[in-house]
Amino acid sequence: MTRKLPAPQHLLSALVLASCMGGANAATADSKPAAAKPAASAAAQPKLILVLVVDGLPQEQVQRYRDQFGQGGLRRLLDQGAWFSNAHQAHGITVTAIGHAAVLSGAYPYQHGVIGNNWIDPVSHEQVYCTEDSAHRYIGEETKAHDGTSPAKLRVDTLGDQLRYASGNRAKVVAVSGKDRGAILLGGKSGTAYMYMDKTGNFASSSYYMQSHPEWVQRYQAGKPQDRYYGKTWRPLLADAAYAGDASEDLVQAKPGVATRFPFSYYSDNGQLDADYYNRLKGSPFLDELTLDFARAAVAGENLGNNPAGVPDLLGVSLSAHDYVNHAFGPESKMSHDHLQRLDRMLASFFGYLEQRVGMDNVVVVLTADHGFPNTPEFAQGQHIDAQRVDGDKMVAALNAQLEAKFKAGKLVTSWSLPNLHLDYAAVEKAGLKRDEVENAAARFLLDTKGIAQVYTRSQLEANGAGETRMGTLMRRAWHRQISGDLMVVTKPYWYFGKGGSGTSHGSPYAYDTNVPLIIMGKQWIKPGAYSQYAEVVDIAPTLAHLLRVRPPAAAEGRVLTETLR
Repeated sequence: MTRKLPAPQHLLSALVLASCMGGANAATADSKPAAAKPAASAAAQPKLILVLVVDGLPQEQVQRYRDQFGQGGLRRLLDQGAWFSNAHQAHGITVTAIGHAAVLSGAYPYQHGVIGNNWIDPVSHEQVYCTEDSAHRYIGEETKAHDGTSPAKLRVDTLGDQLRYASGNRAKVVAVSGKDRGAILLGGKSGTAYMYMDKTGNFASSSYYMQSHPEWVQRYQAGKPQDRYYGKTWRPLLADAAYAGDASEDLVQAKPGVATRFPFSYYSDNGQLDADYYNRLKGSPFLDELTLDFARAAVAGENLGNNPAGVPDLLGVSLSAHDYVNHAFGPESKMSHDHLQRLDRMLASFFGYLEQRVGMDNVVVVLTADHGFPNTPEFAQGQHIDAQRVDGDKMVAALNAQLEAKFKAGKLVTSWSLPNLHLDYAAVEKAGLKRDEVENAAARFLLDTKGIAQVYTRSQLEANGAGETRMGTLMRRAWHRQISGDLMVVTKPYWYFGKGGSGTSHGSPYAYDTNVPLIIMGKQWIKPGAYSQYAEVVDIAPTLAHLLRVRPPAAAEGRVLTETLR
């Protein structure tokens, strides 16, 4: 699928515009011809590629809170890196698994095959998880039926796989995350993934990668760093005045036994270091501290960035807590604001560690996100925006009733994992009906449902007939012919599929979900500056492949961000 997507209108803050004045397009006042500089291809290869994915970080939060960042973390990336303000996860279903699969494959879902965090298997009609693989188990940990243990469902290769291939498997590729899908989909087919275990607080791998953990992992687990947060409290990092523009904490509906405002304490109800406590850590800054702490152990244990074979290594770190915080409270909340400030300081500390171990001049750093986030409906309504939640189960039940009344063919929507709905084509044909007739009737009904903006049918998508709108292009990219549904349903802006009366979620083709940070920093290879050019997350893999002098992944459709290269 060729990339023909018009750059969307994007409002830049005065801060961004000001930063552009000193950015990559600034003209030099010196009219004397400059001495020729070596081409980027002649520069030494990076010793380490560090790919950071902040789960659920919208671009607008980076812009909104920039003045409060410290000197060594996000501000360092913004000041010393190439920052694209108009960068997008350019597919229509913006969720964690799809976004992570895009980062280092450079591919859209219609090729890479990860069409959601979960989806319906079209043969068994059972729900499957994006990284589950019953052939493998976590090492030393309980493994449930749908736990993420391998990249088997990722249908393409990644940058890490190409780096391993080009180096004769001497390059090391390691991925770490608070979520199994965050690590596994960054690690690719031939890297090694480690993920947080919410029953024990350990980071563990699976039997897909090895039969037992290396000694450095065993030492790390023996130290029980996850236990140091028991009884700890998360309080705001900054002075009260810093949060003056955040949403009122009263917008978050209180639930029995669940805190909805600062401070937050981490413990278990029975006073023990158990699964209750380790699971609670996931919605706190402490999960990201642990993830980066384990990443340090991986750098030291695997000697990343100092490969004795003289080849580059790749470290992927997916930081999961921001997503949990935004789901619970919204990106407009004081909690989300504070978490990002804390994450900024954590990154500064991690960069300081890499300076000592590898030297940051030898490192290329990429920071992006798997998706953005809309505001909570309650907050959006306060801004006079039409925003609500759509109960998907009720919507499908009403659709089935309508189709049964019209066609007298029984239950025609057999299963769903929204925004995908699956039709019973065997029943359609048995009743002597035409597929497109049933699809169109379903689409017309859904379009009259409150909160629904658009419906795409299988016949439409197979004929490449979703239209040339931005939404149509993004939804086509998100649809995989073999495993996606027969109907794809898009909510109106600021509406989303969900139940209950608090929190928010993502997954749409709208800018608040697609517009994510894309920052690349590397002193020897990258020209710093604020770039207003349209860019996509799928551009990361081809750009890094160029710097590493390896083949891009086979299904990559992104471009090399040549405007950033020295």
